Amino acid sequence: MEFVLVAVGLVILVLAGDSLVKGAVSLSLKLGVPALIVSVTIVGFGTSAPEMLIAIQSALKGAPGIALGNVVGSNTANVLLVLGVPALIYAMDTGGSDTRRIYLMMMGVSVIFVALAFMGPFYIWHGLVLLALLAVMLGDNLYCALRSRNNGNGIDADVLADIEDADPHMATWKMAAYIIAGIIGLPIGAQLMIDGAVVIADRFGLSEEVIGLTLVAIGTSLPELATTVMAAIRRQAAVALGNVIGSNMFNLLAIMGVASFFGPIPVATEFLTFHFWVMLGSSALVGLFVFTRLSITRIWGIAFLALYVVYIVQLLHR
Repeated sequence: MEFVLVAVGLVILVLAGDSLVKGAVSLSLKLGVPALIVSVTIVGFGTSAPEMLIAIQSALKGAPGIALGNVVGSNTANVLLVLGVPALIYAMDTGGSDTRRIYLMMMGVSVIFVALAFMGPFYIWHGLVLLALLAVMLGDNLYCALRSRNNGNGIDADVLADIEDADPHMATWKMAAYIIAGIIGLPIGAQLMIDGAVVIADRFGLSEEVIGLTLVAIGTSLPELATTVMAAIRRQAAVALGNVIGSNMFNLLAIMGVASFFGPIPVATEFLTFHFWVMLGSSALVGLFVFTRLSITRIWGIAFLALYVVYIVQLLHR
């Protein structure tokens, strides 16, 4: 029964997250918000919404290990799984992508997050620091987006709408319905998934952290995977890389920042000695493509997925 709860919760989370993003992107584009700004803010928040609700629900239900595991596991999955799978479908040419600035920001955020974790557990003051960094990151990205727009660069609104399956010409009431459905569905799906995950962890003798790093992290990374697959099909490598980089920053800053307000989040020793370094290592791999403009070919996709499988196997046998 617990696996059914997880499966149903996951389906609701994915559908609700997709509904929220579709409605919010459609409404924003209809209101004339520049596509680049929408991609930096609304898409980033929307695709990270499942992780946010999972973190809050797990903290409220006394299973904070799932919250931290979900964030760290999702960041690792976002690189090795979310970039690996689309590369098997279409090679992503990063030659025209300029994501160096936001990538360096992500690495800086990741290092600061790990440093804060060594001062854990995560309390409210940790959350305040993370949310302050989130405000700085959003301000910087919005400034760069506006500057890019004024220079005639950036993401085309039609391309973004196509990738996110949005329609700026949709009736306003329908956009509102999508947004409301997402807002209602996300907490319901999160509650079902956490309820099932806690029981699974107890039944199989697994820690909350392991469940968060594996089952929950993979499940909540599906919205990012869907966006990146569509970006790869549309030959939009900048959107694919931006989605992964932006999502990783939102996970660390927004999700852990907010979750810290719902109770202390302990940091297990395994994170300090292993999982954080896997997360940082996988994030560092992205720099290879950001700075050298190498294409993410099928060979790289296979290598990423192989590394992810090795990590999961190692994790379950630790």
